[in-house]
Amino acid sequence: MVFFLPPYCSEMNRIEEQWHQLKTHEIAGQMFEDEYNLAVAIMDGMAARSIKGGYALERFKFNSG
Repeated sequence: MVFFLPPYCSEMNRIEEQWHQLKTHEIAGQMFEDEYNLAVAIMDGMAARSIKGGYALERFKFNSG
């Protein structure tokens, strides 16, 4: 079954809950020098959440060119 979400509907977008938990618990209160340090903190936080939650985490790298 395919259905379209409204333009912005965070309640129906499952990733929004994960982002909320990540921002609230793993990276809350931190300051970052640049985007790279923020990205590393997000990846570390996601890894920590996957260990706590007992689920596998896989990273993908997309070619930009």
